[in-house]
Amino acid sequence: MTAPLAVAVGDPAGVGPELLAEAWMRRGEEGLTPFFAVGGATLLARAATQRGIDVPVERIADPAEAAGIFHRALPVLGDSDTPCRPGRPDRTSAAFALASLTGAVRLAITGRAAAIVTGPIAKSRLAEIGFNHPGQTEFIADACGVPTEDAVMMLAGPSLRTVPLTVHMALADVPRVLTAGLIERRSRIVAQALQRDFGLAAPRLAVAALNPHAGEDGRFGDEEARIIAPAVAALRAGGLAVTGPHPADALFAPHARDGYDAALCMYHDQALIPLKALDFDNGVNVTLGLPVIRTSPDHGTAFAIAGKRLANPGATLAALRMAGECAARRAAE
Repeated sequence: MTAPLAVAVGDPAGVGPELLAEAWMRRGEEGLTPFFAVGGATLLARAATQRGIDVPVERIADPAEAAGIFHRALPVLGDSDTPCRPGRPDRTSAAFALASLTGAVRLAITGRAAAIVTGPIAKSRLAEIGFNHPGQTEFIADACGVPTEDAVMMLAGPSLRTVPLTVHMALADVPRVLTAGLIERRSRIVAQALQRDFGLAAPRLAVAALNPHAGEDGRFGDEEARIIAPAVAALRAGGLAVTGPHPADALFAPHARDGYDAALCMYHDQALIPLKALDFDNGVNVTLGLPVIRTSPDHGTAFAIAGKRLANPGATLAALRMAGECAARRAAE
C-alpha cells in the first residue's frame, strides 16, 4: 500500500477520540495499517491522558508523512482542533466532526488515503449546523457521486455479516419500499464487494424473509412469493450463489450461519439485532458500492461514558483492521 488510512475523528465529545488513541497504543499487537487522524492533535492528546495512556501525538502536513512516524507517534493531519470536553456536545463539536469527515473523504477520493475510517457522530448536532444528510454513509456517497441507493450498509463481525436492504425508515413503510429490483441490485453490490474487498471468490448470500415463517404459504403475507422469491430466482439465474427467502428466526442459528457469507435482511433491526447480539464489541459498519473504502465502528458517541475509561475499543480496532485489509486487497489488484 502506498497510502495510510484517514480517520475522521467523529464527535469530539464522544468516545471516538479516546478509542482512537487506544487503537494507536495497540497498533503493534493488532497489526494495524498506519493511519492518521484528520485534525484534533490537542483533543487526542487530552483524550489519551483522560484514558490514562501515554500517546505521543505528532502533527503532519501531508498524509505521506504518516507511515514514517506511525511507529513513534499518532499522526494528526493539520492544525484543526477543538476545546470540546467529553460528554458535552455542542455546535462547535459538530463543526469539528464535519470538518474532519470532509477532509478524510476528500483525501480518499484523491487517493492520498487508502481508506476512510469514521468515528461516531451525533446526527442531531450536525443537523443544527446545516448537515442535511441522514448520516455519514449518505454524505460519503454524495461526495463520491454514487446514488444513495447504491451505497449499501453491511454490518460485519467475527461471527456474522448482515445487510439491511432498507435502513432508516418506519417498519410500516418497509413493505411499500421493498421491491424485487431493490433486492437484486443491492445483492449484486454485496456480492461484488465481498469478492473485491473481502477476498471471497464465490460469495454465498442468504436472503431473509420479511414475514414470520416466511409468510406461511401466504397466510402471514405475500411478499415472499410476490417479491423476494422472484428476486432470488433472478439472482441465481445470473450466476450468484443466493438462497431464500429464509425464515429470519432460524437464519442466525449457529448451524445456519455456516451456510452463507452474508445475510441480506429486509429491514434495519432484522439485520442489526443478531449482529449486535453476537458481536456487539467488535462490529464494523462497512459501506459497500463506493469507489473508496469506508468502515466505522458499529456504535454511537456514548456521551454518557466519554472520558470515563469505560468505552470498549474492540469495534474501533476492528474497523481500522478491516479498512487496512480491504485497502490491501484493492492495492494488490
